[in-house]
Amino acid sequence: MSTVLKVNPNQPSPHAISRAVKTIKAGGLIAYPTDTVYGLGTNALDPQAVRKIFTVKQRPLDQPLPVAVSGRRMAADVAYVDEGAARLMNLFWPGALTLVLLKKPRLPLVVTGGHISVGVRAPNHQVPLALIASAQTPLIATSANKHGNPPCVDAQGVLNHFDGEIDLILDGGTCNATVSTVLDLTGDPPILLRQGSVTRKRIDDALSALK
Repeated sequence: MSTVLKVNPNQPSPHAISRAVKTIKAGGLIAYPTDTVYGLGTNALDPQAVRKIFTVKQRPLDQPLPVAVSGRRMAADVAYVDEGAARLMNLFWPGALTLVLLKKPRLPLVVTGGHISVGVRAPNHQVPLALIASAQTPLIATSANKHGNPPCVDAQGVLNHFDGEIDLILDGGTCNATVSTVLDLTGDPPILLRQGSVTRKRIDDALSALK
């Protein structure tokens, strides 16, 4: 059975974060609340652990996984951050904006499904930010659900999907079920892949200031 730990979404306890970080560093899988839906995560720099994510989600290996980071500096550890990406990060992170950037060699190819780009985001939620800060590593941030099913917005939903398949579930209550905007910055002009709470107009206004 998977362990479920209650956690205050605004002030997660050091005990809960420490327990989750130990699991991550051991190559285990956790589920955690975010500002959108529950995420399924592990150390994004550990290829074996990342493969477990694909297995439990029943996700095709050629479909990339998004990565959660603490901010611009950590994003630059795993992806190439140009002036436009840096401006968007400064304005909209932490928040519901995923930026697709060219990956750096440090990030295992299994994370990106063999592709040369990766989606990165700094979630606006204290639980994943505390996890990343404590673990000092980017996290896989794919939605907690079996491939093709709706994302889970509470810990019970995660338990229904993954009991016994993941090690730890941090129960931070119900998430708001919004989706992040996904913007591909690997070409010119940028391509909006998914509309979320950050609108294309706000993005274009931010980038136009650089011209």
